[in-house]
Amino acid sequence: MNAPHYAVPGAVPAEPPPSAPTACTVAEVLAQSQVETVLAGLESSLIGLAPVKQRLRDIAALLVIDRLRAAHGLAANAPSLHMCFTGNPGTGKTTVAMRMAEILHKLGYVRKGHLVAVTRDDLVGQYIGHTAPKTKEVLKKAMGGVLFIDEAYYLYRPENERDYGQEAIEILLQVMENQRDDLVVIMAGYQDRMDSFFRCNPGFGSRIAHHISFPDYSPPELLSIARQMLSSQHYQLDEGADEALQEYLRRRMAQPRFANARSVRNALDRARLRQASRLFADRERVLTRAELSTISAADIRASRLFQETTEA
Repeated sequence: MNAPHYAVPGAVPAEPPPSAPTACTVAEVLAQSQVETVLAGLESSLIGLAPVKQRLRDIAALLVIDRLRAAHGLAANAPSLHMCFTGNPGTGKTTVAMRMAEILHKLGYVRKGHLVAVTRDDLVGQYIGHTAPKTKEVLKKAMGGVLFIDEAYYLYRPENERDYGQEAIEILLQVMENQRDDLVVIMAGYQDRMDSFFRCNPGFGSRIAHHISFPDYSPPELLSIARQMLSSQHYQLDEGADEALQEYLRRRMAQPRFANARSVRNALDRARLRQASRLFADRERVLTRAELSTISAADIRASRLFQETTEA
């Protein structure tokens, strides 16, 4: 029996990129698309992730060369660009997916270039007849851009015979195959769980062309991320705080549930709270700009992490 065909309401055929003068060189395609701006922003805004950035540059190169081939009448099917991002929490997977959507749009692969980020709860219903409308509505919103499914392995729950995740999977597989010229699906999660998910759902293996692993950040990279986060909010570390934060990160990385940049952000949020409480206590003093924007060593070392084995 043939599998049912799932139509996505509101989906329209992919449109060609806006007409532009025929490019003859890579430089001309880059100039017309302005994709180098996105790649440069990726390089400057994201610390580390060298293999991930290289893979994005490779994908951009493939699309640029495909455009040049098309200008010479060299027929080729549109490449499948469905992807799987694996890695621990806080390693930049969602941010990179957003940049990928920009690149795909600028090079004419997708019409809109927006990102729709979802989890299982956005796709799977709780009763018969609920899942298909939910999944189709998400796909309708994502058409022309990128659908990012975080922790995609939760779609499949074989231990529950009454689970409706399989229906969502079947709809996704159909749309990933039949409308891959107007939608890119990126699945994300832990490496081992994604591997198990693909073994149980082999249909995804033939549709996902790019598997990209996101490495954990090193201690120096985490410190650079912390400085970047603070700078964006007009804060700075004094000399003692810089050393204290390095020690905090070494201790925190050795604990369970460390979430890379996410744990750094949480630690800085707590340090800002301590700084605010410290300054708030001296109500009559006129606070200077430097005092208002400086995190001290005491603000970092007040964390219980320096006295206990549990995270503050």
